[in-house]
Amino acid sequence: MIQPSLHPAPPRHIPVANLPPAVLHEEDTGMAQERLPFTVRVVCNDDDLSKAVCIRAAAYGRHMPEFGEKLRTPEIIDSEPGVAVLLAESKLDGTPMGTLRIQNNAHMPLKVEQSVTLHRWLRDRPLAEVSRLGIVSGSIGRLVKIVLIKAAFQYCEQDGIDWAIVAARTPLDKQYDQLMFEDLYPEQGFIPMRHGNNIPHRVLGFEIDTGARRWTEAQHPLLKFFVHTHHSDIDVGVERKMSFGGLFPEAAMLRVTPPLGRRPV
Repeated sequence: MIQPSLHPAPPRHIPVANLPPAVLHEEDTGMAQERLPFTVRVVCNDDDLSKAVCIRAAAYGRHMPEFGEKLRTPEIIDSEPGVAVLLAESKLDGTPMGTLRIQNNAHMPLKVEQSVTLHRWLRDRPLAEVSRLGIVSGSIGRLVKIVLIKAAFQYCEQDGIDWAIVAARTPLDKQYDQLMFEDLYPEQGFIPMRHGNNIPHRVLGFEIDTGARRWTEAQHPLLKFFVHTHHSDIDVGVERKMSFGGLFPEAAMLRVTPPLGRRPV
């Protein structure tokens, strides 16, 4: 749900004034065409994964040095079925600029399920957990981050995902609030992650199908960037015989809308 697809997409208050400028063009489609100083794609070989691991370890190491050292080699889950690692690379010299990981629940439970029990209305639905977001430092890193998140939404839409889920520690959880993610366990707040050294995280979710509509209704400041701008430098298309979401039956349990007391932007 984002990008040159005809479906709109979703975010929330991120300071756009500080983002590096990009080159915009208008085409007959009426959608703005924006070129970026880097590309985003799905890792497809060991060399790609090594680049992603390098930027991941450096990014985590800036805030958690000991944990960053542990991330200097690929994690087992990086190569598991149902997992995609995204890589942002500089057009100038191919250096890695950012990465994140997407895991769907087709083959195994999400990693976050080692620490929380999903709500009944989320069980047996096509879900994806977005994790290991790491970017270069500096102002360009802010742009890389928001583009990676757009690419993740786009990947989820193509895969037929209902909800994208993240676990975020403070203060990183605020960036997901700004993108209109919803706290899935508001009564619990920060929950110690058993699979993450018991560091307290909030577990948040984003409903993919309604994202564009919610961003539009909220007049989100990044609406144009996420929904009405085509970034040809984002290429997260992969060969699929069918969307992952098509493997799931219709939801057995309907939610009350709004399900989690959604807040306006």
